[in-house]
Amino acid sequence: MLTIFYLIRHGEPDWGLKDKRNLQGALRDFVPLTENGINQAEQVVEKNLFLSQCDLIVSSPFTRSLQTAAIINRNLGLPLRVEFDLHEWTPDNWQATSVEEITELWIDYMKHNGSYPEGESKLWETKESLLERTRKVLHKYLDKSKVIVVCHGMVIATLMELISDEIQLCGVYEYKALMNR
Repeated sequence: MLTIFYLIRHGEPDWGLKDKRNLQGALRDFVPLTENGINQAEQVVEKNLFLSQCDLIVSSPFTRSLQTAAIINRNLGLPLRVEFDLHEWTPDNWQATSVEEITELWIDYMKHNGSYPEGESKLWETKESLLERTRKVLHKYLDKSKVIVVCHGMVIATLMELISDEIQLCGVYEYKALMNR
């Protein structure tokens, strides 16, 4: 059986709130969507009417994704599941205190193509780890025909072998998977 996953990146998050409140570590992932992000999420269904044919919505637990999924769900009325392992790539094990630190870790990740150099360990999550946890989540839903998955740019880019900067906020990306019998 073929399952089509419609991977949707969350809407625009309110990073200004993160800066205003000096949210660090895992707290930075509690920021909600901006008004623009809310509008982006509203338009996903309007612009992609085929989403109404899906069986359910699966979401990352991060606020920006969960709020996006809730808006989509309000328009479609589908069952909604939250999957912890759909969270964004972890650049720093939630230890960095600034965007600059995270940017440096991302540059290092890209320099090494997401794999630790031999004999070294890094703070950032490997590409292999991100792929493994994401595929395990998707595997749970291979008995469905069509599934909406609301998650993050690096998750989508890694799974689809794209460049993360190309993944648009509230962009919809089709990913197909076969159930192994």
